[in-house]
Amino acid sequence: MHRLERDRMGTLRDDLLRPDAYPGRPPGDVRLAETHISWVFLVGDDVYKVKKPVDLGFLDFRSLAQRRAACDAEVRLNARLAPHVYLGVSPVRRDPRGVHAVEGDGDVVDWAVHMRRLDDRKRADEMLARGALRGEDVDAIAGQLAVFHASARCDAETSRFGRPEAVEANVLENFAQTHRDVVRHVRPAEAREIELQQTGFIHDHGDVFQARIDGRRVRDGHGDLRLEHVYLDDDRATIIDCIEFNDRFRFGDVCADVAFLSMDLAWHGHVELAERLLARYARESNDFDLYAVVDFYESYRAYVRAKIAMLLGADAEARRYLLLALSAGRRSLLAPMLVCVGGIVASGKSTVADHLGIELAAPVVEADRTRKHLLGVAPGVHLEAGSWSGAYDLAFTERVYAELLRRAGVVLASGRPVILDASFRSREMRRAARDLAEKHRVPFRFVECRASAEVSRQRLARRDVEAGVSDARLSLLEDFRARFEPPDELAPGEHVVLDTTRPLEESLAQLRGVVQTWPAGLDA
Repeated sequence: MHRLERDRMGTLRDDLLRPDAYPGRPPGDVRLAETHISWVFLVGDDVYKVKKPVDLGFLDFRSLAQRRAACDAEVRLNARLAPHVYLGVSPVRRDPRGVHAVEGDGDVVDWAVHMRRLDDRKRADEMLARGALRGEDVDAIAGQLAVFHASARCDAETSRFGRPEAVEANVLENFAQTHRDVVRHVRPAEAREIELQQTGFIHDHGDVFQARIDGRRVRDGHGDLRLEHVYLDDDRATIIDCIEFNDRFRFGDVCADVAFLSMDLAWHGHVELAERLLARYARESNDFDLYAVVDFYESYRAYVRAKIAMLLGADAEARRYLLLALSAGRRSLLAPMLVCVGGIVASGKSTVADHLGIELAAPVVEADRTRKHLLGVAPGVHLEAGSWSGAYDLAFTERVYAELLRRAGVVLASGRPVILDASFRSREMRRAARDLAEKHRVPFRFVECRASAEVSRQRLARRDVEAGVSDARLSLLEDFRARFEPPDELAPGEHVVLDTTRPLEESLAQLRGVVQTWPAGLDA
Protein backbone atom coordinates (compact mmCIF):
# COMPACT_ATOMS: atom_id res chain seq x y z
CA MET A 1 0.00 0.00 0.00
CA HIS A 2 1.42 3.38 -1.01
CA ARG A 3 1.96 6.00 1.69
CA LEU A 4 -0.81 8.26 0.36
CA GLU A 5 -3.28 5.37 0.34
CA ARG A 6 -2.11 4.28 3.80
CA ASP A 7 -2.64 7.78 5.18
CA ARG A 8 -6.09 8.02 3.59
CA MET A 9 -7.17 4.69 5.00
CA GLY A 10 -5.78 5.65 8.38
CA THR A 11 -7.94 8.75 8.32
CA LEU A 12 -10.98 6.68 7.29
CA ARG A 13 -10.35 4.23 10.14
CA ASP A 14 -9.96 7.04 12.68
CA ASP A 15 -13.09 8.85 11.44
CA LEU A 16 -15.16 5.67 11.75
CA LEU A 17 -14.22 5.39 15.42
CA ARG A 18 -16.56 8.34 16.12
CA PRO A 19 -20.19 7.47 17.04
CA ASP A 20 -21.48 10.34 14.89
CA ALA A 21 -20.04 8.63 11.81
CA TYR A 22 -22.99 6.24 11.75
CA PRO A 23 -26.71 6.52 10.96
CA GLY A 24 -28.77 7.42 14.01
CA ARG A 25 -25.66 8.51 15.94
CA PRO A 26 -25.75 5.54 18.35
CA PRO A 27 -24.73 6.27 21.94
CA GLY A 28 -21.56 4.89 23.46
CA ASP A 29 -18.09 4.27 22.12
CA VAL A 30 -17.21 2.56 18.87
CA ARG A 31 -14.91 -0.43 19.26
CA LEU A 32 -12.52 -1.63 16.58
CA ALA A 33 -11.65 -5.27 15.97
CA GLU A 34 -8.95 -5.73 13.33
CA THR A 35 -8.15 -8.74 11.15
CA HIS A 36 -5.50 -9.10 8.48
CA ILE A 37 -8.05 -8.13 5.80
CA SER A 38 -10.70 -5.98 7.52
CA TRP A 39 -11.51 -3.30 10.05
CA VAL A 40 -14.58 -4.31 12.02
CA PHE A 41 -16.37 -1.46 13.79
CA LEU A 42 -18.66 -2.48 16.66
CA VAL A 43 -21.35 0.17 16.97
CA GLY A 44 -24.03 -0.56 19.56
CA ASP A 45 -26.17 -3.37 18.16
CA ASP A 46 -24.58 -3.06 14.70
CA VAL A 47 -21.34 -4.05 13.04
CA TYR A 48 -19.75 -2.38 10.00
CA LYS A 49 -16.90 -4.21 8.28
CA VAL A 50 -14.57 -2.32 5.90
CA LYS A 51 -12.13 -4.23 3.70
CA LYS A 52 -8.52 -3.15 3.85
CA PRO A 53 -6.98 -2.19 0.47
CA VAL A 54 -4.43 -5.01 0.60
CA ASP A 55 -3.03 -7.57 -1.83
CA LEU A 56 -2.05 -10.74 0.03
CA GLY A 57 -1.60 -12.95 -3.00
CA PHE A 58 -4.65 -15.08 -2.25
CA LEU A 59 -6.86 -11.94 -2.27
CA ASP A 60 -6.70 -8.49 -3.82
CA PHE A 61 -8.75 -5.63 -2.33
CA ARG A 62 -6.68 -2.75 -3.68
CA SER A 63 -9.37 -1.12 -5.82
CA LEU A 64 -12.69 0.32 -4.70
CA ALA A 65 -14.48 -1.89 -7.23
CA GLN A 66 -12.81 -5.00 -5.83
CA ARG A 67 -13.82 -4.08 -2.29
CA ARG A 68 -17.42 -3.39 -3.36
CA ALA A 69 -17.61 -6.75 -5.12
CA ALA A 70 -16.22 -8.49 -2.04
CA CYS A 71 -18.79 -6.77 0.21
CA ASP A 72 -21.66 -7.78 -2.08
CA ALA A 73 -20.40 -11.35 -2.20
CA GLU A 74 -20.03 -11.50 1.57
CA VAL A 75 -23.66 -10.52 2.15
CA ARG A 76 -24.97 -12.87 -0.53
CA LEU A 77 -22.95 -15.91 0.48
CA ASN A 78 -23.41 -15.55 4.23
CA ALA A 79 -27.17 -15.29 3.80
CA ARG A 80 -27.05 -19.07 3.35
CA LEU A 81 -26.15 -19.69 7.00
CA ALA A 82 -26.92 -16.38 8.72
CA PRO A 83 -29.61 -14.47 6.81
CA HIS A 84 -30.71 -12.53 9.90
CA VAL A 85 -27.17 -11.25 10.53
CA TYR A 86 -26.14 -9.77 7.17
CA LEU A 87 -28.20 -6.64 6.57
CA GLY A 88 -26.62 -5.22 3.43
CA VAL A 89 -23.79 -3.07 2.06
CA SER A 90 -23.51 0.59 3.14
CA PRO A 91 -21.51 3.34 1.40
CA VAL A 92 -18.71 5.11 3.22
CA ARG A 93 -18.67 8.73 2.06
CA ARG A 94 -16.21 11.60 2.48
CA ASP A 95 -17.71 15.08 2.82
CA PRO A 96 -16.10 18.29 1.49
CA ARG A 97 -14.22 18.69 4.78
CA GLY A 98 -12.57 15.30 4.21
CA VAL A 99 -14.49 13.59 7.04
CA HIS A 100 -15.70 10.02 6.52
CA ALA A 101 -19.09 8.65 7.59
CA VAL A 102 -21.25 5.62 6.82
CA GLU A 103 -24.18 6.69 4.62
CA GLY A 104 -23.12 10.31 5.13
CA ASP A 105 -22.67 13.15 2.63
CA GLY A 106 -20.17 13.42 -0.19
CA ASP A 107 -18.46 11.04 -2.56
CA VAL A 108 -18.45 7.27 -2.00
CA VAL A 109 -14.88 6.33 -1.14
CA ASP A 110 -15.46 2.87 0.32
CA TRP A 111 -18.03 0.26 1.29
CA ALA A 112 -18.95 -1.48 4.52
CA VAL A 113 -20.77 -4.73 5.19
CA HIS A 114 -23.59 -3.96 7.64
CA MET A 115 -24.28 -6.73 10.14
CA ARG A 116 -26.37 -7.30 13.21
CA ARG A 117 -24.10 -7.62 16.23
CA LEU A 118 -24.10 -11.01 17.92
CA ASP A 119 -23.48 -11.75 21.59
CA ASP A 120 -19.83 -12.73 22.06
CA ARG A 121 -20.78 -14.78 25.12
CA LYS A 122 -22.52 -17.15 22.71
CA ARG A 123 -19.53 -17.48 20.40
CA ALA A 124 -18.29 -21.07 20.35
CA ASP A 125 -14.66 -20.33 21.21
CA GLU A 126 -15.70 -18.13 24.13
CA MET A 127 -18.10 -20.81 25.35
CA LEU A 128 -15.39 -23.45 25.07
CA ALA A 129 -12.94 -21.30 27.04
CA ARG A 130 -15.30 -21.04 30.00
CA GLY A 131 -16.43 -24.66 29.82
CA ALA A 132 -19.91 -23.86 28.50
CA LEU A 133 -19.73 -25.60 25.12
CA ARG A 134 -21.63 -28.87 25.47
CA GLY A 135 -21.59 -31.98 23.38
CA GLU A 136 -25.17 -31.19 22.44
CA ASP A 137 -23.96 -27.87 21.00
CA VAL A 138 -21.47 -29.73 18.84
CA ASP A 139 -24.29 -32.01 17.68
CA ALA A 140 -26.38 -28.96 16.72
CA ILE A 141 -23.50 -27.53 14.68
CA ALA A 142 -22.97 -30.86 12.91
CA GLY A 143 -26.65 -31.19 12.09
CA GLN A 144 -26.88 -27.68 10.72
CA LEU A 145 -23.77 -28.17 8.58
CA ALA A 146 -25.22 -31.38 7.16
CA VAL A 147 -28.37 -29.52 6.12
CA PHE A 148 -26.34 -26.63 4.68
CA HIS A 149 -24.08 -28.88 2.65
CA ALA A 150 -27.01 -30.93 1.33
CA SER A 151 -28.47 -27.80 -0.29
CA ALA A 152 -25.18 -26.15 -1.29
CA ARG A 153 -24.25 -25.68 -4.91
CA CYS A 154 -22.83 -28.81 -6.55
CA ASP A 155 -22.03 -28.79 -10.26
CA ALA A 156 -19.18 -29.28 -12.70
CA GLU A 157 -17.53 -26.02 -11.65
CA THR A 158 -17.51 -26.78 -7.92
CA SER A 159 -16.59 -30.42 -8.53
CA ARG A 160 -13.38 -29.66 -10.37
CA PHE A 161 -11.97 -28.17 -7.16
CA GLY A 162 -12.13 -31.63 -5.61
CA ARG A 163 -9.77 -33.10 -8.18
CA PRO A 164 -6.36 -34.15 -6.85
CA GLU A 165 -4.54 -31.56 -8.97
CA ALA A 166 -6.77 -28.74 -7.66
CA VAL A 167 -6.32 -29.81 -4.04
CA GLU A 168 -2.58 -30.14 -4.58
CA ALA A 169 -2.42 -26.61 -6.03
CA ASN A 170 -3.81 -25.23 -2.75
CA VAL A 171 -1.42 -27.35 -0.70
CA LEU A 172 1.63 -26.35 -2.71
CA GLU A 173 0.62 -22.68 -2.54
CA ASN A 174 0.66 -22.90 1.26
CA PHE A 175 4.16 -24.34 1.22
CA ALA A 176 5.42 -21.78 -1.31
CA GLN A 177 4.04 -18.85 0.69
CA THR A 178 5.65 -20.06 3.94
CA HIS A 179 8.90 -21.67 2.85
CA ARG A 180 11.04 -18.87 4.33
CA ASP A 181 9.25 -18.67 7.68
CA VAL A 182 8.19 -22.22 8.47
CA VAL A 183 11.67 -23.31 9.60
CA ARG A 184 11.60 -20.61 12.29
CA HIS A 185 8.79 -22.55 13.99
CA VAL A 186 9.59 -26.23 13.39
CA ARG A 187 12.70 -28.16 12.43
CA PRO A 188 13.39 -28.46 8.69
CA ALA A 189 12.82 -32.23 8.91
CA GLU A 190 9.40 -31.64 10.46
CA ALA A 191 8.46 -29.09 7.81
CA ARG A 192 9.51 -31.58 5.15
CA GLU A 193 7.49 -34.33 6.82
CA ILE A 194 4.34 -32.20 6.66
CA GLU A 195 4.90 -31.58 2.96
CA LEU A 196 5.49 -35.27 2.26
CA GLN A 197 2.43 -36.30 4.24
CA GLN A 198 0.08 -33.94 2.45
CA THR A 199 1.42 -34.31 -1.10
CA GLY A 200 1.92 -38.03 -0.63
CA PHE A 201 -1.68 -38.51 0.44
CA ILE A 202 -2.93 -36.70 -2.67
CA HIS A 203 -0.71 -38.73 -5.00
CA ASP A 204 -1.63 -42.04 -3.36
CA HIS A 205 -5.39 -41.51 -3.10
CA GLY A 206 -6.55 -40.18 -6.44
CA ASP A 207 -9.34 -42.77 -6.47
CA VAL A 208 -10.60 -41.50 -3.12
CA PHE A 209 -10.75 -37.90 -4.33
CA GLN A 210 -12.62 -39.04 -7.44
CA ALA A 211 -15.06 -41.02 -5.32
CA ARG A 212 -15.78 -37.90 -3.29
CA ILE A 213 -16.58 -36.03 -6.52
CA ASP A 214 -18.74 -38.88 -7.81
CA GLY A 215 -20.60 -38.96 -4.50
CA ARG A 216 -21.44 -35.24 -4.87
CA ARG A 217 -19.41 -34.35 -1.78
CA VAL A 218 -17.58 -31.41 -3.42
CA ARG A 219 -19.70 -28.29 -3.01
CA ASP A 220 -19.78 -24.55 -2.45
CA GLY A 221 -19.16 -24.53 1.27
CA HIS A 222 -17.99 -22.09 3.93
CA GLY A 223 -14.22 -22.18 3.59
CA ASP A 224 -13.24 -20.71 6.97
CA LEU A 225 -15.24 -22.69 9.49
CA ARG A 226 -13.68 -21.88 12.86
CA LEU A 227 -15.10 -21.70 16.36
CA GLU A 228 -15.01 -17.92 16.39
CA HIS A 229 -17.41 -17.89 13.45
CA VAL A 230 -20.04 -20.02 15.20
CA TYR A 231 -22.65 -18.62 17.62
CA LEU A 232 -25.01 -20.81 19.60
CA ASP A 233 -28.43 -19.90 20.90
CA ASP A 234 -31.31 -22.20 21.89
CA ASP A 235 -29.60 -25.26 20.39
CA ARG A 236 -29.26 -23.53 17.03
CA ALA A 237 -26.02 -22.51 15.40
CA THR A 238 -25.51 -19.26 13.51
CA ILE A 239 -22.43 -19.44 11.30
CA ILE A 240 -20.89 -16.30 9.82
CA ASP A 241 -17.83 -15.12 7.86
CA CYS A 242 -17.57 -17.59 5.01
CA ILE A 243 -14.85 -16.86 2.46
CA GLU A 244 -16.08 -14.45 -0.20
CA PHE A 245 -12.85 -13.29 -1.83
CA ASN A 246 -11.75 -16.46 -3.62
CA ASP A 247 -14.09 -19.20 -4.85
CA ARG A 248 -11.41 -21.87 -4.83
CA PHE A 249 -11.07 -21.58 -1.04
CA ARG A 250 -14.81 -22.11 -0.65
CA PHE A 251 -15.37 -24.72 -3.37
CA GLY A 252 -14.20 -28.06 -2.05
CA ASP A 253 -14.96 -31.27 -0.28
CA VAL A 254 -17.56 -30.82 2.45
CA CYS A 255 -15.09 -32.65 4.67
CA ALA A 256 -12.68 -29.73 4.27
CA ASP A 257 -15.30 -27.54 5.98
CA VAL A 258 -16.00 -29.97 8.80
CA ALA A 259 -12.29 -30.73 9.24
CA PHE A 260 -11.56 -27.02 9.73
CA LEU A 261 -13.86 -27.00 12.75
CA SER A 262 -12.72 -30.36 14.11
CA MET A 263 -9.12 -29.19 13.77
CA ASP A 264 -9.98 -26.01 15.68
CA LEU A 265 -11.58 -28.01 18.50
CA ALA A 266 -8.46 -30.17 18.71
CA TRP A 267 -6.23 -27.09 18.68
CA HIS A 268 -8.20 -25.79 21.67
CA GLY A 269 -7.52 -29.03 23.54
CA HIS A 270 -10.80 -30.89 23.00
CA VAL A 271 -10.10 -33.81 20.72
CA GLU A 272 -13.14 -35.62 22.13
CA LEU A 273 -15.41 -32.83 20.88
CA ALA A 274 -13.61 -32.82 17.52
CA GLU A 275 -14.32 -36.52 17.13
CA ARG A 276 -17.92 -36.07 18.27
CA LEU A 277 -18.41 -33.42 15.60
CA LEU A 278 -17.14 -35.77 12.90
CA ALA A 279 -19.23 -38.67 14.16
CA ARG A 280 -22.45 -36.67 14.30
CA TYR A 281 -21.87 -35.03 10.92
CA ALA A 282 -21.15 -38.40 9.29
CA ARG A 283 -24.41 -39.75 10.68
CA GLU A 284 -26.57 -36.74 9.77
CA SER A 285 -25.16 -36.50 6.25
CA ASN A 286 -24.76 -40.25 5.61
CA ASP A 287 -21.13 -39.45 4.80
CA PHE A 288 -19.02 -42.02 6.63
CA ASP A 289 -16.58 -41.94 3.71
CA LEU A 290 -15.33 -38.60 5.03
CA TYR A 291 -13.16 -40.67 7.38
CA ALA A 292 -11.02 -41.58 4.37
CA VAL A 293 -9.95 -37.94 3.92
CA VAL A 294 -10.53 -36.17 7.23
CA ASP A 295 -7.00 -36.52 8.61
CA PHE A 296 -5.58 -35.05 5.42
CA TYR A 297 -7.97 -32.12 5.51
CA GLU A 298 -7.34 -31.48 9.21
CA SER A 299 -3.62 -31.30 8.47
CA TYR A 300 -4.26 -28.99 5.50
CA ARG A 301 -6.49 -26.68 7.56
CA ALA A 302 -3.98 -26.56 10.41
CA TYR A 303 -1.32 -25.47 7.93
CA VAL A 304 -3.61 -22.75 6.57
CA ARG A 305 -4.00 -21.37 10.10
CA ALA A 306 -0.25 -21.62 10.63
CA LYS A 307 0.26 -19.56 7.49
CA ILE A 308 -2.07 -16.84 8.77
CA ALA A 309 -0.36 -16.87 12.17
CA MET A 310 3.02 -16.43 10.49
CA LEU A 311 1.60 -13.55 8.45
CA LEU A 312 0.44 -11.86 11.67
CA GLY A 313 3.66 -12.59 13.56
CA ALA A 314 1.92 -14.88 16.06
CA ASP A 315 4.87 -17.22 16.49
CA ALA A 316 3.51 -19.41 19.31
CA GLU A 317 0.26 -20.00 17.44
CA ALA A 318 2.11 -20.77 14.22
CA ARG A 319 4.21 -23.46 15.88
CA ARG A 320 1.21 -25.05 17.56
CA TYR A 321 -0.72 -25.20 14.28
CA LEU A 322 2.29 -26.68 12.49
CA LEU A 323 2.65 -29.40 15.11
CA LEU A 324 -1.05 -30.13 14.75
CA ALA A 325 -0.61 -30.41 10.97
CA LEU A 326 2.25 -32.82 11.60
CA SER A 327 0.19 -34.94 13.99
CA ALA A 328 -2.30 -35.98 11.31
CA GLY A 329 -0.04 -38.90 10.48
CA ARG A 330 0.11 -40.06 14.09
CA ARG A 331 -1.97 -42.74 15.79
CA SER A 332 -5.14 -41.65 17.59
CA LEU A 333 -5.15 -41.50 21.39
CA LEU A 334 -8.17 -43.82 21.41
CA ALA A 335 -7.49 -47.29 20.05
CA PRO A 336 -9.73 -48.38 17.18
CA MET A 337 -12.20 -51.19 17.72
CA LEU A 338 -15.42 -52.54 16.21
CA VAL A 339 -18.44 -52.65 18.50
CA CYS A 340 -21.63 -54.25 17.19
CA VAL A 341 -24.71 -53.45 19.25
CA GLY A 342 -27.46 -55.95 18.42
CA GLY A 343 -30.47 -57.86 19.65
CA ILE A 344 -34.10 -58.39 18.79
CA VAL A 345 -36.37 -55.51 17.86
CA ALA A 346 -37.12 -53.08 20.72
CA SER A 347 -34.32 -54.52 22.83
CA GLY A 348 -32.87 -51.04 23.37
CA LYS A 349 -29.91 -51.42 21.05
CA SER A 350 -30.22 -48.02 19.36
CA THR A 351 -30.37 -46.21 22.72
CA VAL A 352 -27.28 -48.08 23.91
CA ALA A 353 -25.45 -47.47 20.62
CA ASP A 354 -26.24 -43.73 20.71
CA HIS A 355 -24.92 -43.28 24.23
CA LEU A 356 -21.90 -45.50 23.64
CA GLY A 357 -21.14 -43.38 20.59
CA ILE A 358 -21.05 -40.33 22.84
CA GLU A 359 -18.75 -42.09 25.33
CA LEU A 360 -16.39 -43.14 22.54
CA ALA A 361 -16.88 -40.00 20.41
CA ALA A 362 -17.26 -42.57 17.65
CA PRO A 363 -19.56 -42.76 14.63
CA VAL A 364 -22.64 -44.95 14.91
CA VAL A 365 -23.59 -46.65 11.65
CA GLU A 366 -27.25 -47.67 11.85
CA ALA A 367 -28.93 -50.34 9.79
CA ASP A 368 -32.21 -48.37 9.70
CA ARG A 369 -30.63 -45.17 8.37
CA THR A 370 -28.41 -47.09 5.96
CA ARG A 371 -31.39 -48.99 4.56
CA LYS A 372 -33.31 -45.77 3.92
CA HIS A 373 -30.27 -44.08 2.41
CA LEU A 374 -29.89 -46.97 -0.04
CA LEU A 375 -33.57 -46.62 -0.92
CA GLY A 376 -33.25 -42.85 -1.37
CA VAL A 377 -35.73 -41.91 1.37
CA ALA A 378 -35.31 -39.65 4.41
CA PRO A 379 -34.64 -41.27 7.81
CA GLY A 380 -38.05 -40.24 9.15
CA VAL A 381 -40.01 -41.83 6.31
CA HIS A 382 -41.83 -44.95 7.51
CA LEU A 383 -41.39 -48.09 5.40
CA GLU A 384 -43.80 -50.95 5.71
CA ALA A 385 -41.87 -53.58 7.61
CA GLY A 386 -43.54 -56.82 6.66
CA SER A 387 -41.98 -60.07 7.81
CA TRP A 388 -38.84 -60.37 5.66
CA SER A 389 -40.44 -58.72 2.63
CA GLY A 390 -40.23 -55.47 0.69
CA ALA A 391 -37.42 -53.24 1.98
CA TYR A 392 -36.75 -55.94 4.58
CA ASP A 393 -36.46 -58.96 2.32
CA LEU A 394 -33.40 -61.12 2.83
CA ALA A 395 -31.60 -60.06 -0.35
CA PHE A 396 -31.91 -56.34 0.39
CA THR A 397 -30.96 -56.92 4.03
CA GLU A 398 -27.75 -58.56 2.83
CA ARG A 399 -27.05 -55.42 0.82
CA VAL A 400 -27.69 -53.25 3.90
CA TYR A 401 -25.25 -55.29 6.01
CA ALA A 402 -22.63 -55.17 3.28
CA GLU A 403 -22.89 -51.37 3.27
CA LEU A 404 -22.73 -51.27 7.07
CA LEU A 405 -19.49 -53.21 7.02
CA ARG A 406 -18.08 -51.14 4.16
CA ARG A 407 -18.71 -47.92 6.07
CA ALA A 408 -17.24 -49.41 9.22
CA GLY A 409 -14.14 -50.43 7.29
CA VAL A 410 -13.57 -46.84 6.16
CA VAL A 411 -13.72 -45.63 9.76
CA LEU A 412 -11.44 -48.41 11.04
CA ALA A 413 -8.91 -47.68 8.30
CA SER A 414 -8.65 -44.14 9.68
CA GLY A 415 -7.59 -45.57 13.05
CA ARG A 416 -10.82 -44.82 14.90
CA PRO A 417 -13.42 -46.92 16.71
CA VAL A 418 -16.83 -47.48 15.11
CA ILE A 419 -20.19 -48.74 16.36
CA LEU A 420 -22.66 -50.72 14.27
CA ASP A 421 -26.32 -50.58 15.30
CA ALA A 422 -28.20 -53.52 13.78
CA SER A 423 -29.87 -56.70 14.99
CA PHE A 424 -27.04 -59.04 13.92
CA ARG A 425 -29.60 -61.78 14.34
CA SER A 426 -27.62 -64.51 12.54
CA ARG A 427 -24.26 -66.11 13.14
CA GLU A 428 -23.33 -65.30 9.54
CA MET A 429 -23.94 -61.56 10.10
CA ARG A 430 -21.86 -61.56 13.28
CA ARG A 431 -19.11 -63.60 11.65
CA ALA A 432 -18.80 -61.10 8.82
CA ALA A 433 -18.41 -58.26 11.34
CA ARG A 434 -15.85 -60.22 13.31
CA ASP A 435 -13.90 -60.94 10.11
CA LEU A 436 -13.82 -57.19 9.39
CA ALA A 437 -12.33 -56.52 12.83
CA GLU A 438 -9.76 -59.25 12.25
CA LYS A 439 -8.88 -57.77 8.85
CA HIS A 440 -8.13 -54.42 10.49
CA ARG A 441 -6.49 -56.09 13.49
CA VAL A 442 -8.73 -54.39 16.00
CA PRO A 443 -10.72 -55.74 18.96
CA PHE A 444 -14.27 -56.95 18.36
CA ARG A 445 -17.22 -56.75 20.74
CA PHE A 446 -20.78 -57.90 20.22
CA VAL A 447 -23.04 -56.16 22.70
CA GLU A 448 -26.29 -58.10 22.91
CA CYS A 449 -29.17 -56.05 24.27
CA ARG A 450 -31.89 -58.02 25.99
CA ALA A 451 -35.32 -57.09 27.32
CA SER A 452 -38.33 -59.09 28.40
CA ALA A 453 -41.09 -59.71 25.87
CA GLU A 454 -43.42 -57.45 27.83
CA VAL A 455 -40.95 -54.54 27.87
CA SER A 456 -40.33 -54.99 24.14
CA ARG A 457 -44.08 -54.89 23.48
CA GLN A 458 -44.42 -51.67 25.46
CA ARG A 459 -41.56 -50.06 23.52
CA LEU A 460 -43.02 -51.11 20.18
CA ALA A 461 -46.42 -49.78 21.16
CA ARG A 462 -44.87 -46.36 21.77
CA ARG A 463 -43.47 -46.34 18.23
CA ASP A 464 -46.98 -46.07 16.86
CA VAL A 465 -47.28 -42.57 18.32
CA GLU A 466 -43.64 -41.40 18.44
CA ALA A 467 -41.60 -40.41 15.41
CA GLY A 468 -38.40 -42.36 14.83
CA VAL A 469 -36.13 -44.01 12.29
CA SER A 470 -36.99 -47.63 13.06
CA ASP A 471 -39.82 -49.28 11.11
CA ALA A 472 -40.18 -52.36 13.31
CA ARG A 473 -43.63 -52.78 14.85
CA LEU A 474 -45.35 -55.17 17.24
CA SER A 475 -46.36 -57.62 14.51
CA LEU A 476 -42.69 -58.51 13.94
CA LEU A 477 -41.72 -59.23 17.53
CA GLU A 478 -42.52 -62.92 17.90
CA ASP A 479 -41.21 -63.82 14.45
CA PHE A 480 -37.99 -61.92 15.14
CA ARG A 481 -37.52 -63.63 18.51
CA ALA A 482 -37.96 -67.02 16.84
CA ARG A 483 -35.37 -66.24 14.15
CA PHE A 484 -32.69 -64.72 16.37
CA GLU A 485 -29.72 -67.10 16.53
CA PRO A 486 -27.93 -67.08 19.90
CA PRO A 487 -24.33 -65.81 19.64
CA ASP A 488 -22.78 -69.02 20.96
CA GLU A 489 -20.08 -68.87 18.28
CA LEU A 490 -18.33 -65.96 20.02
CA ALA A 491 -15.64 -66.16 22.67
CA PRO A 492 -16.79 -64.99 26.14
CA GLY A 493 -14.59 -61.88 25.97
CA GLU A 494 -16.23 -60.81 22.71
CA HIS A 495 -19.84 -61.19 23.85
CA VAL A 496 -21.33 -58.68 26.28
CA VAL A 497 -24.93 -59.12 27.46
CA LEU A 498 -26.88 -56.06 28.62
CA ASP A 499 -30.20 -56.15 30.41
CA THR A 500 -31.72 -52.95 29.05
CA THR A 501 -34.60 -53.02 31.51
CA ARG A 502 -32.07 -51.72 34.03
CA PRO A 503 -31.25 -48.00 34.20
CA LEU A 504 -29.20 -46.88 31.20
CA GLU A 505 -26.34 -45.68 33.38
CA GLU A 506 -25.88 -49.21 34.72
CA SER A 507 -25.54 -50.54 31.18
CA LEU A 508 -23.03 -47.84 30.29
CA ALA A 509 -21.03 -48.53 33.45
CA GLN A 510 -20.90 -52.20 32.43
CA LEU A 511 -19.68 -51.26 28.96
CA ARG A 512 -16.95 -49.00 30.32
CA GLY A 513 -15.41 -52.11 31.81
CA VAL A 514 -14.95 -53.73 28.40
CA VAL A 515 -14.67 -50.75 26.01
CA GLN A 516 -12.09 -47.96 26.22
CA THR A 517 -13.86 -44.58 26.26
CA TRP A 518 -12.52 -41.15 25.39
CA PRO A 519 -11.24 -38.84 28.12
CA ALA A 520 -13.70 -36.05 28.90
CA GLY A 521 -11.24 -33.28 27.97
CA LEU A 522 -7.70 -33.19 26.63
CA ASP A 523 -5.35 -30.24 27.02
CA ALA A 524 -3.23 -29.99 23.91
